[in-house]
Amino acid sequence: MNRETAINLLKKYNKDEFHLRHALTVEQVMRYFAKENGYDENFWGIVGLLHDVDYEKYPEEHCKKAPELLKEIDASNEMVHAICSHGYGICSDVKPEHEMEKILFATDELTGLIWAAAKMRPSQSTKDMEVSSLKKKFKDKKFAAGCSRDVIIKGSEQLGWKLNDLFDKTILAMRNGEDKIEEELKNIVEE
Repeated sequence: MNRETAINLLKKYNKDEFHLRHALTVEQVMRYFAKENGYDENFWGIVGLLHDVDYEKYPEEHCKKAPELLKEIDASNEMVHAICSHGYGICSDVKPEHEMEKILFATDELTGLIWAAAKMRPSQSTKDMEVSSLKKKFKDKKFAAGCSRDVIIKGSEQLGWKLNDLFDKTILAMRNGEDKIEEELKNIVEE
């Protein structure tokens, strides 16, 4: 599957800039982790890009409506499983099994927390963010309250990673893709 097809499906069901930014962010994070671990960056990236394809339009059917929407682009069973598994225990009974699925599960909520923390910084960027400042925000349950700390912890445990390592790697992944995301978001929103 090519990225243009995935972008078109994403835009068909997502119009809000917040959701589009989140999709592009998770795509870049997944590409970063794929590259770091020797996997197919394109596949991991498209899974990240489309992981919430059904959320904006069908929030009550999140991860349940996705397979139907993904049929429109002939997504593989592997892709559908990966996308549905990120909602495991929340809105899906599809368990993350592959390393990619576990990384998606662990980083989805975390990217939201990191982005919220970045917006509070004078730079409004992840480029100067340190793990120590993110840990403070993580401990403050009122900050970005919609980002589930339990899911982030569970994801870290599934991967067998220390929470600090997950924080550090995800910040690096977001920092690595931040400029590209901003540029692409302008183009998508203007279309």
